[in-house]
Amino acid sequence: MAISRSGVKGPAVSCCLMLAAAAVSPVRAAEASAVTFPSEVAAVYRLSFNGFNVGKYHFTSTYDGKSYTAKGNTEISALFGAFKWAGNFSGSGSVETSGLRPASFEMSMKTKSKVSTVKVSFNGPRVASVALNPNKAPSPEAVKLKPENLQNVFDPMGATLAISSANPADACNRTIPVFDGKARYDLQFSYKGREPLKEKRPSGQPAELVVCRVKYVPIAGHKPKDFVNPWVDYDHIEIALRAVPTAGIYVPYRVTVPSTIGPAVMTVDTINITAANNQQIALKQ
Repeated sequence: MAISRSGVKGPAVSCCLMLAAAAVSPVRAAEASAVTFPSEVAAVYRLSFNGFNVGKYHFTSTYDGKSYTAKGNTEISALFGAFKWAGNFSGSGSVETSGLRPASFEMSMKTKSKVSTVKVSFNGPRVASVALNPNKAPSPEAVKLKPENLQNVFDPMGATLAISSANPADACNRTIPVFDGKARYDLQFSYKGREPLKEKRPSGQPAELVVCRVKYVPIAGHKPKDFVNPWVDYDHIEIALRAVPTAGIYVPYRVTVPSTIGPAVMTVDTINITAANNQQIALKQ
């Protein structure tokens, strides 16, 4: 396995990016042999930090009966333009009877002063290669990645599919293993509660959210000191999921990442789903 390293941002950013990328998925991998999937999804999410709007996240995905592609992009501007960040994400893979099988993942990030990229490829159940640019050796303080850390994991876009691939019994009772090109971590879901939902336009789908607590658990590739009194509250992240029975999926409706300086929140603006029978489903907050 060939792995190169670069100065990709730390675990707080990795966590937020992964959850911000958790847009609606067209795939229910755990039940691939029994479920009809939507053929196309297009979603727009509003991003806010500490109550201020900072940007939007756009997501699209397609599924052709055997393979999936997913793309996302976002531009964030805060502090009256003093901070600017842009990201592009893409992933692809197949859906087999044994479950979701990621094949590739790419991410590019741009600030006012820096551009960086991540590329991950898979060979069956394992990570085959990682290329990070600019290239730089991992910090000696980082927990070393072991071969077993790179088996049976999702890339961040594949993890979005796994988040949406839920049923009432396990929507908030599961652990999703993720490798983002540098850090290996788990997202541990647990049940918090339910809340009613008011729609501007009736969609015909259940008007209720299932709220999951999500704990970010670092496994390897991270610096332990980053998790000593961190500014991000890794134990109390929340994802509110909405069931869309007509499409056979759950969609992340709201993601909240608390911090010592205020919460980062991603909220649905619009989601348009084309079901396998070409039925159109529109969700709007």
